[in-house]
Amino acid sequence: MSSYSSSGGVPSGALVTRKVDNFAGVDFSNSDTNLSRSPDSLNMWKNYKNNSAGIETRPDMELVEEYNNTILGLFFYDIGNTTHKIVHSGTKLYDNGTEIFSGMNLIRSQAFIFNNIFYIKDGLNYLEYNGTEIKEVEGTIPTTTIGDPTGEGTTYQDVNLLTGLRKNLRIGDGVTTKFKLDTENIDSDYPVTAKVTIGLDTLTYVQGKDLTVNVTEGSITFNTAPAKPTTDGQHNVEILFRKTIQGYRDRINKCTMLAVFDNRVFFSGNQDYPNAIFHSSLEDPRYISDLDYYNEGMDLAKVKALIPSNNALWVLKEPSQANTTVFYHNPVVDSTYGKIYPSAHSSITTGCVSTGINFNDDIVFFSDRGMEAISGNITSEQLLAHRSSMVDGKLLKESNYKNMMLEEWEGYLLVIIDNKVYLADSRQKYQNINVEYEWYYWELSCNITCTSVKNGVLYLCGNNKIYKLTKTNGEISSYWTTKHDDFKYPEYQKTTNKRGGTAEVKGESIKIEVKTDNNDFEEVNTYDNVKGYIVYRIKKKKWKRLQMKFSSTKPFGLSNYTLESFVGGYVKR
Repeated sequence: MSSYSSSGGVPSGALVTRKVDNFAGVDFSNSDTNLSRSPDSLNMWKNYKNNSAGIETRPDMELVEEYNNTILGLFFYDIGNTTHKIVHSGTKLYDNGTEIFSGMNLIRSQAFIFNNIFYIKDGLNYLEYNGTEIKEVEGTIPTTTIGDPTGEGTTYQDVNLLTGLRKNLRIGDGVTTKFKLDTENIDSDYPVTAKVTIGLDTLTYVQGKDLTVNVTEGSITFNTAPAKPTTDGQHNVEILFRKTIQGYRDRINKCTMLAVFDNRVFFSGNQDYPNAIFHSSLEDPRYISDLDYYNEGMDLAKVKALIPSNNALWVLKEPSQANTTVFYHNPVVDSTYGKIYPSAHSSITTGCVSTGINFNDDIVFFSDRGMEAISGNITSEQLLAHRSSMVDGKLLKESNYKNMMLEEWEGYLLVIIDNKVYLADSRQKYQNINVEYEWYYWELSCNITCTSVKNGVLYLCGNNKIYKLTKTNGEISSYWTTKHDDFKYPEYQKTTNKRGGTAEVKGESIKIEVKTDNNDFEEVNTYDNVKGYIVYRIKKKKWKRLQMKFSSTKPFGLSNYTLESFVGGYVKR
């Protein structure tokens, strides 16, 4: 609560009391802030685990381990009783410090776990790891057609972008030896094999021994005609061959974004297909049909973020002249194709210049004006709501604003730009034109290259090192300045009450400073090893506005503070 009171109705001689006991983040805007917010604060936050309305110094970074190159990905993969700490450092991938792969891309990687298998992407590779073996994702082999030996029949499954291998199912008749495949110009360097099933028995036929291949025509000829199936109409001849289509696998390998939605994996960020998204088959990250893609809009503006939310996947694009930047996909069952994800565009025209995330069911992204939120769902008109007014004045000046990272931790959304961290508080909101978040602001000791959260612990990577934000007794500079306060009477001069003010604090060494009007801060006192109330004497006369600063180079907490001033005569012009 923030409050003031005065004795009597006449301003002159009135005693005004300021008490602040519920802090509400920073305010870096040019507008006059309220008593609960700070116009200038560093490395302070509200730690809800302490069940306190006060603020305190953030934890410090504690070294975990060091690598030889920039860390571009940190992931935790639990399988059995083992936790695998997967680290992407430079061009190498490590598991608990042991190198397991070389040839990674030099950009930030993304990963997911599906059916206890760890998958990782970096815009160059698409790898899978089971805790023992790491390899390029081997695409599920589709059965592309079924039919008779002439190739006449039915398309069964689509070609898989991740593999050139295909199966064709045919029906033997005991007479025909030549079987037509469903494509021409198959790969000549891959030996074709065929399996023929008769009852419970399966015979394998090998190219060069049991059959010959015409790669140009796309046909195989058996030395001996495959027998008829024991059941009429049964497809008892399975032919395995390969046809590599240039660039197919790169459609996925070059993607830099992924999202798991509706038990499928969606991919985007391929510079060759800037406005496209691709998706896997149901519960199979190894199978991505060459028909399962969508172009978002008619222009080539880049996709910047994929955000799953409730029953929709939101796709956010960069600003464009087409003014269609926000799209969404919700599952629809089609009688021919099964479940599909048609693209629809929102009425929102503001583009995403950086990235976005589902923050506690609030779909937020960063435009050239700050954090925006999509208000409304796919069944109603979507509206744009701003969420970052308190920090826009500083946030938008960050030179690396478009390359920010987002991480959720302890109910906060951490917006990380180099060594700066802006924290949106999901539990503290206020009503402006829209509902907005309260924010806090940190500065770290190094630029951050990637982050991760495991068991509630925040891991930060920078300077080729992995840190965890757990140290509570380190050397760390932090401060909180109060509002430049006119004590409700801007046109009158004020004088502080000689009895002083009080604050409930804790910490090894807490410095209190004060400034009036346009003067510099002056030290009032430094308080060592305190836990409880302190009394400070501030003796200032004939000022219009007064500001206090609580600071320390050691962790400290501030629960509340009070200050009283008498109102004097009018300010002289």
